[in-house]
Amino acid sequence: MATLVEIADSFFKPAVRDLVPYEPGKPVEEVQRELGLDRVVKLASNEGPFGPFPEALDALAASAPELNRYPDGGGYRLRAALAERHGVRMEEVALGAGADAVVDALSQISLEQGDEIVCGWPSFPSYVIGARKLGAVPCLVPLAEGRYDLEAMLEAVSAKTKLVYICHPNNPTGTMNTRAELNDYFDRVPEHVVTVLDQAYFEYVVDPDYADGIEEYAKAGVRVVVLRTFSKIFGLAGVRAGYGVGPAEIVTAIGKVRRAFDITSPAQVSALASLEAPGAHAELERRRRLNMEERPVLEHALRKNGFKPVGPAVANFVFTEVGGDSRPLFEQLLREGVIVRPTSGFGAPGGIRVTVGTSEETAFFAEALERVSSVAHT
Repeated sequence: MATLVEIADSFFKPAVRDLVPYEPGKPVEEVQRELGLDRVVKLASNEGPFGPFPEALDALAASAPELNRYPDGGGYRLRAALAERHGVRMEEVALGAGADAVVDALSQISLEQGDEIVCGWPSFPSYVIGARKLGAVPCLVPLAEGRYDLEAMLEAVSAKTKLVYICHPNNPTGTMNTRAELNDYFDRVPEHVVTVLDQAYFEYVVDPDYADGIEEYAKAGVRVVVLRTFSKIFGLAGVRAGYGVGPAEIVTAIGKVRRAFDITSPAQVSALASLEAPGAHAELERRRRLNMEERPVLEHALRKNGFKPVGPAVANFVFTEVGGDSRPLFEQLLREGVIVRPTSGFGAPGGIRVTVGTSEETAFFAEALERVSSVAHT
């Protein structure tokens, strides 16, 4: 096989050369192929255990014959539907190929060499990656008992801070901040800062003290961009559709830097169909209820084997420290046919994150964990 030309490290700007890329969860097919396993359960990427709504599948099938055409670059119908859903103007809705793409666009429109962002840590690595690749400096504030320490984050804000990220609930710990804590934060954060309130798991949370960022902050005139996604409870992770709601000026700027046609036609039509499905509310409630019922079962399986899940967890995943490097446990569970997420890339090298699956998937995980733990303790 021919070898292509080699490019010297000096070609790449330092911010990119030294970057540690985001590491996605292993695909089921890859694990089956590598280990020769018939059955593999993936609990690594916080995907919902249920697929797209039937209406979304119908919309995907109906759009397929037109895939020779480029998608609507402005996402008009989806943006209009989201604006109506949230009671905001269409000019205040930014689409992205997943909420992660909105994070990337926010970095592009605001950050230069020497600028700063503030976020909790461990947390979602895209905040840090988006800053570092532009030469900006991430100020990482340690969590307090597994939750974002908003008081310490306010203290970390400087004149150079452009963006503050609040992962709500936090990924990977699954924890949330109270409404009072967020209210106090927004009352005190300096006016030159834009806060990004990441609510990718919004639909899973039932705690009455969990604030709706769009209703309570964005629509109240706060300098905030609130992120949401169709990847989780809507079951559309594979098409990549997310969005942010925030000031029109920020949405306009995002439109200048995001790639043309990055929100594909399948993403747009399936997301729109999910919003407009007659039974959407009932199905979301069913999925939310099943997640609430299964999460304690998952936590019990971890505790039974000597682990202490961080909590209270409010989304569709659970995090625990394992004592030392979590990679060996990840590899052992992999050989048992279970994919979990080692969280070194999130800033927690001694932890794993486990997604809440179906009851059958949780039982499969519990049995695998017990086998692994029994071997470790002999």
